[in-house]
Amino acid sequence: MTSWALITGGSVRLGRETGLAFARAGWSVACHYNRSADAAQALCEELRAMGVQALAVAGELEDEASCQHIFDTTVATTGTHLRCIVNNASLFVPDQGDDFNEAQAVAQLKVNLMAPMRFGKWLAALHAKNPNALAHAGSDAGSGLAAPSVVHVLDQKVFNLNPDYFSYTLSKLALERAVSLQAQSLAPTLRVNAVAPGLMYLSGPQTQDNFDRAAQANLLRQPIDPADVAHTVVFLANNPSITGTTVRVDNGQHLVPLARDIMFVVEELFKP
Repeated sequence: MTSWALITGGSVRLGRETGLAFARAGWSVACHYNRSADAAQALCEELRAMGVQALAVAGELEDEASCQHIFDTTVATTGTHLRCIVNNASLFVPDQGDDFNEAQAVAQLKVNLMAPMRFGKWLAALHAKNPNALAHAGSDAGSGLAAPSVVHVLDQKVFNLNPDYFSYTLSKLALERAVSLQAQSLAPTLRVNAVAPGLMYLSGPQTQDNFDRAAQANLLRQPIDPADVAHTVVFLANNPSITGTTVRVDNGQHLVPLARDIMFVVEELFKP
């Protein structure tokens, strides 16, 4: 049986792209979704047509019981062949420090930080209870079977701070620090890594024209291909020697400091 990857928020945008990348690499895919049931089922049909197994798993990420249900439902199909969880889903609500709303901030922390911590704990426990599976992984390490892992999806904003999307940024900063802590805490059973992409999709109030300009506000002056981010996630899942590492897949966007989020300054940045 092939290895499985569970991808939260896996039915659209980067989640969908990541599922396709895993399938092309020979992995089966569990696609988590909350509201996008039709998109999740359509993706699963597409993945099966590529010759891998696929499973759509519904659920919210705000509370432990719902996260546990998502994990248990996935493991009921995959067993210990669940070897990677990609924490891609996130809650993204605009605010700043002067209109900080505690309830809104807590909601983002639950989805963006607590859910990834839970899934990492449970995946480590799954494999710690199955030493034969771990021993098999170790014996085959030279042939490319890496230890199980989680991959967190961050944001270049954690390396290029500005005050927009204040609560969201706080939650992603905490998740970025958790990469090293989780890697230390869950070793040697589990590897923990992350990707930090730049701007890839329209978000919030952004117009298409604004996005087209903002997508070039990086060192390479070109849009970031979501497929490149997805391929990096699969690379981290497959590489047995990497843990505690964040790869910035952003065309150098984190090296272009701005006082505000790019969507709010793009007209000033590109004026004649």
